[in-house]
Amino acid sequence: MIHIDEISACKSDYMELLILGDEQEEMIMKYLDRGRLFVLKDDDKVCAVCVVTDEGDFTLELKNIAVSEKVQRHGFGRALISFTESKFAGAFKRLIVGTGDSPLTVPFYEKCGFRKCGVIKNFFIDNYDHPIIEAGVQLCDMICFEKELSEDHGTDREGIAEIR
Repeated sequence: MIHIDEISACKSDYMELLILGDEQEEMIMKYLDRGRLFVLKDDDKVCAVCVVTDEGDFTLELKNIAVSEKVQRHGFGRALISFTESKFAGAFKRLIVGTGDSPLTVPFYEKCGFRKCGVIKNFFIDNYDHPIIEAGVQLCDMICFEKELSEDHGTDREGIAEIR
């Protein structure tokens, strides 16, 4: 059975999985304490995590989302995004996320209904102490996406129901 829990203590216990979504622990620690960590479990086995932060002006940022390599492409990432939208739709107007210009992540966010809203040049070069390689390509620029949160999204748990 799939369920999502918020973790408020010992967040760094999930670092092994968080590193899949953001390859540098130092960067994760910049937002982990101020963020809200959610863990998706299937039959009590941790499958995915996400961290969201309040960026002010009714904007919620998805700082990290990671799915265990063993269960990627099973809908867990999409379920966490759907859960986040449902949970925060009344309190926030938009959800933003920044990612590398990668053929693995850009299509994922587009399929989840995000639209491109900007680029931060050389983000990965300027902020990480090592090259970030994804799908054989070094990431340079951060691609910014946004999605409006509608209040009628409310209790939509469709993303979780569609897993499997």
